[in-house]
Amino acid sequence: MDPVTPDLYASEPSPLPFAPAAGVRAFLLRRDGGNVLVYSAPTVDAGAVAALGGADRMLLNHWHEAEFGGGADIADALGVTLEGERAAPLGPLDDGVEAIPIPGHTPGATAFLWRGALFTGDSVYVDGGEWVAAVLDSSDRDAYVESLARLRDLDFELLVPWVAGRGDPVAVRTDRADARRRLDAIIARLRRGERR
Repeated sequence: MDPVTPDLYASEPSPLPFAPAAGVRAFLLRRDGGNVLVYSAPTVDAGAVAALGGADRMLLNHWHEAEFGGGADIADALGVTLEGERAAPLGPLDDGVEAIPIPGHTPGATAFLWRGALFTGDSVYVDGGEWVAAVLDSSDRDAYVESLARLRDLDFELLVPWVAGRGDPVAVRTDRADARRRLDAIIARLRRGERR
């Protein structure tokens, strides 16, 4: 796993089967209260995770990570339970990790905020340097807009999506004004009926 910031490590990217130009990653949060793996990706190396202290938990933003990210196999290899939508319910979080419900992309999508890093799954991801949404036929557009407004009001300095386009960074530095501007642009596009 590669360091992103102190105590935050990223797996190698794995292309999505239906969007090979986009890569998904998992991220290891090294914490005093026990390490946490956020997201799932087929490229997670259990040995590399063990070398960084292992993982006590595996948090999913939404169920697509279990389906396309190999979540169950990774959880088995690490000896942890998947927690999140369509998996075991999220247990209590501690040591600075906050769960934020963000329904819309899927009904049970959840963002996680830790030390100024916001993990949004693919509810907000990066493609060609632009922050975008992923509205599916099954998505709830109104709930999505409300969730994006909730994220817009958070104070974070690093966007850490599950998905990033080829050539895009694994995490994007931001500040409050930049994040609000980018999230407002997504909200405006969704209100116009766009899918991204």
